[in-house]
Amino acid sequence: MIKIIASDMDGTLLNNENSISEGNASAIKKAQAMGVTFVVATGRSYDEVKPLIDAVGINAPMINFNGGATTTETGAQIHSFPILKDEAKKVIELLKNEHVFFKIMTSDGVYSDDPLKYDEAVVKLQLQPIHYVDSYNEIIDNTEIDLFKVLIRKTDGADDLSVIKNKIEENTTLVVTSSGDNNLEVNHGNAQKGIALKRFADDLGIPMSDVMAIGDNLNDISMLKVAGVSYAMENGHQENKDVANHRAKTNVENGVGIAILEQLSQE
Repeated sequence: MIKIIASDMDGTLLNNENSISEGNASAIKKAQAMGVTFVVATGRSYDEVKPLIDAVGINAPMINFNGGATTTETGAQIHSFPILKDEAKKVIELLKNEHVFFKIMTSDGVYSDDPLKYDEAVVKLQLQPIHYVDSYNEIIDNTEIDLFKVLIRKTDGADDLSVIKNKIEENTTLVVTSSGDNNLEVNHGNAQKGIALKRFADDLGIPMSDVMAIGDNLNDISMLKVAGVSYAMENGHQENKDVANHRAKTNVENGVGIAILEQLSQE
């Protein structure tokens, strides 16, 4: 019996209008009414996701920053794995030397030190306001702020991001994943969706055989591997499809909702 359902947001639960469809929301609410715990598992922060699920009347705990933080329905942190300050400075120095564009996601919001590289299209995709600083060290050295994720975006004419990925992995203990072909996401080594989902299930005393996970991209693979029931989105990365034991319709065809109802019908 499925007791936990974990879903990614972008490219999975969200459609191309950056919202949750009525079909997806209805299926989630049906699962919750049957006693199933629904948890959002995303690279985004709690503050980014909360308005999106509130808009369709869903209340749920979250795995944020790819597993960097796990929060209750009200936003209280259950587990937290921020990037250590020395590792943060090391990766930022590396990225500066490589002249790539990146921003940092923290417990105090999103920060950038280069406002000129934010074009209108990028700003529209940003669900939180961007704070600008002269130096990232202002944030890293602030003991009241935790750094959870470094988000690297590929710009026109930039080198293949796989080169950057390899350099980060060779020079730090951080984990590097991706939520799209044009980005890299850098987190603490323990900040992975699969690790966070298993920890979440363990806290509830639920075996992974009773856990369902749905995702579309590389930062979802770790949770697809650990969940007893796993769905890869039809619009997702081929590696996800190779790992998952089920296939879901696309994010614009209520793929999440249909997958949930499929599993509920077997209970």
